[in-house]
Amino acid sequence: MIQIKHIQTLDGTHRDLSIESQQEISIEAENLLLLPGLIDPHVHFRTPGLEYKEDWRTAAQASIKGGYTTVFDMPNTIPPTVTQLELQKKKDLIDSQLKDVKIPLRYHLFFGADKHHLGEIKKVKGQVIGIKVFMGCSTGGLVIDDDESLHAIFKLAAEEDMLVAVHAEDEHRLKENSKKIVLPQPYAIHSQIRDEKAASIAVKKAIDLVRLYGTRLYILHTSTRQEIDLIAQAKMEDLPVFAETTPHHLFLNSNDYDRLQGKAVMNPPLRTTAHQKALFQAIREGVIDTIGSDHAPHTIEEKARPYGACPSGVPGIETTLPLLLEAQHEGHLSLENIVDLTSRRAQEIFKLKPYADYVLVDLAASRVVNENELKTKCHWSPFAGLRLRGWPVYTILNNHLYDLYSLH
Repeated sequence: MIQIKHIQTLDGTHRDLSIESQQEISIEAENLLLLPGLIDPHVHFRTPGLEYKEDWRTAAQASIKGGYTTVFDMPNTIPPTVTQLELQKKKDLIDSQLKDVKIPLRYHLFFGADKHHLGEIKKVKGQVIGIKVFMGCSTGGLVIDDDESLHAIFKLAAEEDMLVAVHAEDEHRLKENSKKIVLPQPYAIHSQIRDEKAASIAVKKAIDLVRLYGTRLYILHTSTRQEIDLIAQAKMEDLPVFAETTPHHLFLNSNDYDRLQGKAVMNPPLRTTAHQKALFQAIREGVIDTIGSDHAPHTIEEKARPYGACPSGVPGIETTLPLLLEAQHEGHLSLENIVDLTSRRAQEIFKLKPYADYVLVDLAASRVVNENELKTKCHWSPFAGLRLRGWPVYTILNNHLYDLYSLH
């Protein structure tokens, strides 16, 4: 039995919590806050084919360390998850790796939309959390850049009641912008090539397809005011459109290229401080529903390559909650906002069954992000050296308590 005594709840009261468990643990938790186990709807745990960057052994530890008990993994691996057979192979690999570290991390998988394998989508209904559509090239070779395929995917998804998640950057706009650039270039050019218009064109196109077919749409890593305005209008029309943002778009901006260099390269790219402010406002107004870490680790050597050879993506699952709690301390977000972003809305949007997972947080803990303490295999963070107030202390997953200070 796990006994949690005098734990603080969101309404400011204290309660005792008893959880059936094979562990015999009693914790005096008067100075801790009880939150539901976190859900990360957007991770890249790199299995299969890219395990030198991350695998589910290290990623499961990083998830627990960050307070996450459920993750949704993306299909742009090697090979990509675009057939029912590859989906099953991936699940078998994940289950084996989680068994190795004895962490029963809850997970769901996105299925990759590929114009040569659209017939596979019906086969995996009920086996995946949604269909991932790359409207612009990113890490991996998956991209849907023609309207005929987009229409086919949105129509099929609506007929099968499957959610479509889009990486919303217009491939044609990206190619046109790239033609104007001659390498070498500073890393900051990334934000000009993958500009705001590339995002807004793609979001408008996706929402127009929702108007046509009624497809449930989840817009990944929203980063601009223009996208927010389009999403807000769609919600006013009661369209089934939902939006995610990321910790790096909330807490980093285009001024950080000079400091971070290749570590600041991600898709979509960093935006200006005006877009940052718009994202926080959109959270408070309920336009943005969730936060996905978009945990996308690469080795430090890869991120040190010059622009054009430096891969896009940053790790983030261990630092998302502390960043949000720091924002709460600074008055930018409420605790209710954080619960909506990290669990409540994802559970509603993706129709997840409820479960009794928890994270216990010390709101008063003040610590610096230390790369030596990270569990992710890449062992770096764009937030290294930043002092944050509010850290997870215990994670309870599937009736097992993990002490995050002694996790190994």
